[in-house]
Amino acid sequence: MSESPQWWRQAAIYQVYLRSFADGDGDGIGDLAGVRARLGYLADLGVDAIWFTPWYPSPMDDGGYDVADFRDIEPTFGTLADAERVLDEARALGLKVIIDIVPNHCSDTHRWFTAALEAGPGSPERQRFWFRDGRGPDGAEPPNNWRSRFGGSAWTRVVEPDGSPGQWYLHLYSSRQPDLNWESREVRAEFEDILRFWFDRGVDGFRIDVADGLVKDPDLPDVEPGDETPFSDQEGVHEIYRAWRRIARSYPAERLLVGEMWLPDLRRSARYLRDDEMHAAFNFDFLVCPWDAGRFREVIDRTLESHEEVGAPPSWVLSNHDVTRPVTRYGRAGDTGFSFADRLHGTPVDRELGTRRARAAALLAMSLPGGIYLYQGEELGLWEIEDIPGELRQDPVWERSDHADPGRDGCRVPMPWSGARPPFGFSGEDAEKEPWLPQPSEWASYTAEAQAIDPGSVLSLYRSGLRLRKLAEGELRWLDQAPGVLAFQRGSFACLLNFAEEPVPLPEHREVLLSSSPLVDGALPADTAVWLRLEGGSR
Repeated sequence: MSESPQWWRQAAIYQVYLRSFADGDGDGIGDLAGVRARLGYLADLGVDAIWFTPWYPSPMDDGGYDVADFRDIEPTFGTLADAERVLDEARALGLKVIIDIVPNHCSDTHRWFTAALEAGPGSPERQRFWFRDGRGPDGAEPPNNWRSRFGGSAWTRVVEPDGSPGQWYLHLYSSRQPDLNWESREVRAEFEDILRFWFDRGVDGFRIDVADGLVKDPDLPDVEPGDETPFSDQEGVHEIYRAWRRIARSYPAERLLVGEMWLPDLRRSARYLRDDEMHAAFNFDFLVCPWDAGRFREVIDRTLESHEEVGAPPSWVLSNHDVTRPVTRYGRAGDTGFSFADRLHGTPVDRELGTRRARAAALLAMSLPGGIYLYQGEELGLWEIEDIPGELRQDPVWERSDHADPGRDGCRVPMPWSGARPPFGFSGEDAEKEPWLPQPSEWASYTAEAQAIDPGSVLSLYRSGLRLRKLAEGELRWLDQAPGVLAFQRGSFACLLNFAEEPVPLPEHREVLLSSSPLVDGALPADTAVWLRLEGGSR
């Protein structure tokens, strides 16, 4: 699959959250040396590509999404030479490498922003950002009522070079992440050069952070609560990605562009996937879907229809570094949907139920047409860690919400690799420093080492699923089954997932290929998925 010119159409792509994947130098923080030591694990898992969250120099106010230099490597993670070694060694194992790019904003330590502060109002340096005079007496009020997605106002006032209270700058996220102004031709040229810088070093593609948010309504109008129209999915953003696609196509093996867009309409998301824009985008409707057969079928149908209209491959995702892990999400009572407005932190969790459902959801996602994205630890069945002490939390959401929202640290706890106690091999056997976020002692039986020798483990399920998913070929055709059962066929391959409370009989089949939980007297239990080879299929 990795050798196909359009390998991304069916690829399994594994997200590495670098700080939490593996620590090679023993300082408690993941790094590129740790990744190099674990590349064999990823190849054995059966994925086709790795996606790295930002590895650039950063103050780490927002886990690296506050970038200080887009052409270098954060020293905590290693060097540019280390990154090039990762690229070479991954390629030798047949693994593609995708990296994050963050075009909506940068760090307040970026050379452009420090120059803007020094240059003062009206300067060309400030035109790269959204600096505006304030409203009210002496400009003491923000330019408009926009809210940061991390809580609080989306505007921060600066002190001018002469020491006086000055203009305000826009930041849709942390105040340490000033938004770039994409009306500036200089900003556009800079990022096109950044793309080439990394493509020339062998990177196979980019995951584009906040891909819908680059263009803002220049009038900066006030909005009603929840209205993001002036700074999300503006029509002008498509021109940017057409230029990027031309760059991606200029290389002998076309490079991949993957968009992150949290939009309320799949058809709006699909517009970014027209032939001259991006190649793929994350399917967040699937990720947030409640545990219900009808709702999942509706999302799958909408996804397939909207992507078919633009000729793009659909993609399926159950977790990432920003959302509650599936084991916890599916283990909550009632509606198991998810939104950033309500992460349901503190709601009781039935972990056994959540694990059963997460295993079943994994087989569903892996059997659908298109690509799949996995987030590190998902293949180990890890759950959200919700009892991290407040003084150890590092997500800026925690502070900006006045401790009302614990934020995203719970899905970013470092990976457990081996051993019976923390740090579970994350920093090696002789590490002196604790991991940057604490691991629970209950993970002793969830390490990669322990699960690798257990045929019933979540890791074994993922390894088998990633190997066997290639048997699912062709278009999806729904099968009639009992109420509460989601069932479809792709060629001689079939997937059934039982959302109902009682076991249901299996249709006639030639072979059971894989099941997320054991069958009961040949029937499919509740919250279980099964893959079948149907009668007449060939081996």
